[in-house]
Amino acid sequence: MQLIDNPNKNEWSEILKRPTQTVNDIEDLVNQVFQDVIKNGDEAIKALTLKFDGVNLESNGVTDLDIDKAIAGIPAALQNAIKNAKQNIEAFHKAQRTPTVKVETTRGVLCWQEKRPIENVGIYIPGGTAPLFSTVLMLAIPAQIAGCKKIVLCSPPNKEGKLAPEILYAAKLCGVTQIFKVGGIQAIAGLTFGTETIPKVNKIFGPGNQFVTVAKQLATKFGVAIDMPAGPSELLVVADGSANAAYIASDLLSQAEHGTDSQVILVSTSKGLLDSVLDEINSQIKGLPRRSIAEKAIANSKLIYIENNELALELINEYGPEHFIICTEDEDFYVNGITNAGSVFIGDYTPESAGDYASGTNHTLPTNGFSKAYSGVNLDSFFKSMTFQKISKEGLLNIGETIELMAEAEGLQAHKNAVSIRLKDLK
Repeated sequence: MQLIDNPNKNEWSEILKRPTQTVNDIEDLVNQVFQDVIKNGDEAIKALTLKFDGVNLESNGVTDLDIDKAIAGIPAALQNAIKNAKQNIEAFHKAQRTPTVKVETTRGVLCWQEKRPIENVGIYIPGGTAPLFSTVLMLAIPAQIAGCKKIVLCSPPNKEGKLAPEILYAAKLCGVTQIFKVGGIQAIAGLTFGTETIPKVNKIFGPGNQFVTVAKQLATKFGVAIDMPAGPSELLVVADGSANAAYIASDLLSQAEHGTDSQVILVSTSKGLLDSVLDEINSQIKGLPRRSIAEKAIANSKLIYIENNELALELINEYGPEHFIICTEDEDFYVNGITNAGSVFIGDYTPESAGDYASGTNHTLPTNGFSKAYSGVNLDSFFKSMTFQKISKEGLLNIGETIELMAEAEGLQAHKNAVSIRLKDLK
């Protein structure tokens, strides 16, 4: 990890760069895949799966029999753990329901807002080196609570042409309606345009690598919505001299093992803590099965000394981390002052892993600084807000002249006439 001592503000943008490629670097490849899928459908999906995943599939669909066979091999303890996590995630997301908002804005003018579920959603579940069955819970549970009619899951197959049994178990548990063994850009293309087997959806959810992230962004050009640009995982920890170095090192490594393009940052007002955490990282990383991945991610990561809390908070808000852990004596300063973060974890006993799995919050979060404008996935992500209005005769008499004057001032005579013709009858 690179140790940075009290950097000047004019250095911050360079220091806080993510180790990711730009959209321009990937866009050409994404467009090529999109055009191939538009033209050739399932045939293109099959060829691309062979090219990128190294497996030749006769069928990319998953049957009920496939699911039942896979589930039979999952230990009961793990099944119970997944059920416990599901219960907590359901509890938190069900609590996010909001009532209909209804207001009489003027006597006789009633306006209200209701939420209706998005009918067809696609959820992308990363596979690769770590099949993230926990992400199935994070996306399918709120989709099911919202009442989405069709929940289509895509995830890349392993070298045997299968999906992880845990992914299939979580999918069945959470009401996923269709499952396809398709990953990467081609999965996003399938969900965007539809193929002979993969249905076109209205909105695509889920994290992924840089290629999946760019594919999702470009899918919006074709009328498909996305949850957010959610790319490689990242974590920023702020800590002072009171923090536990071993705990912090474990949190940093928990994100570093996600992938070689992950990034972790520690910001501290204590140089002694930075040294202690670095020692702990070097010690703990030796025992990790995914050590080689974590080491590459750690190489892209930073230890930053900042002389006071005010500057530290300013730097953190400039970075806009996906995950933000607070381990300081004055934790309220950071809790009240953070404006740009996907999800916040407070105190020594709130590891980021809790949010990844079972505390109840959603782990599908904005990365690459998008927390400055995007929220993480929540129940509302699966709804559309629709407004309604009903105006009585009295109501139109009350606001009719206002509408006429405004329409005429904008030069939209037909707009004015739509009111005037009614007012004439009423008067």
